[in-house]
Amino acid sequence: MIAEPGGTPSGGRYGEAVFGPEAAGEGERIDYGALAYDEFTMARLRALGAGPGWRCLDVGAGTGTVSRRLLEEAGVASVLAVDRDVRFLGERLVPGLEVLEADITAPDFDPGRFLLVHARFVLMHLPEHERLIARLAELVAPGGVLVLGDAVDLTSDRAPLTPYTVVMRAMWQGLRAAIGTDVSWVPSYPSLLREGGLAPVAAEIYVPPLLPGSPISRFWADTWERSRKPTTATGQVDDDAIDEALRYLGSDDCAAVSAGLLTAWGWKPEDSSR
Repeated sequence: MIAEPGGTPSGGRYGEAVFGPEAAGEGERIDYGALAYDEFTMARLRALGAGPGWRCLDVGAGTGTVSRRLLEEAGVASVLAVDRDVRFLGERLVPGLEVLEADITAPDFDPGRFLLVHARFVLMHLPEHERLIARLAELVAPGGVLVLGDAVDLTSDRAPLTPYTVVMRAMWQGLRAAIGTDVSWVPSYPSLLREGGLAPVAAEIYVPPLLPGSPISRFWADTWERSRKPTTATGQVDDDAIDEALRYLGSDDCAAVSAGLLTAWGWKPEDSSR
């Protein structure tokens, strides 16, 4: 798929051109990511006060691990889990979990107001970042908090050249051309939240260690396999290079830094007219 000027894809979205939910093993790939990041995410949500009495919105809920843990561990009152395809959510329902199949980019998306609005690994795949962040901020009830998490790429030009860094750089480029994935703007989260009328705002980064057989290593292995076509379409790597990177990732020779999860949050003033 050819990218239009400015890096916008000419067609295709996450879950369509790449990472289709109907593909065998896609739920397991998502769960590997959850195993790598959920503890960090839940620690932050609980530190922000998520607990009894809170009505929560989990955007792009995937297989629902965060939604269920909010109910079962934090004890929130309810969670509305939203995704464009809810097949994985419907498999694991628990009391207090409501599932909504919807597109958050639709102009009429308005599921109500919530003390917690959470989205992880969602906005990086969508255009109109500023508009969507402002829209999600509107869904936060006065006194509530918007929490956004997305990937930050740590394979800069200064990173050592290894099979891992070569494929990761090609993957980000290929996904941007195919489905519009763009992580370059993620460090601007705090300022975008502030521009959305939230204060105070803050952010932190977590980088899970790449160890052979670890959840994050298995997540990247599966992700490379499922994104071979757009990755090789960049011309930077071929299938042999991806196979070499897979072997490297699963070995004790691997000396690399995974993409991090940047989590940023901002509070809606009690007097939301301020």
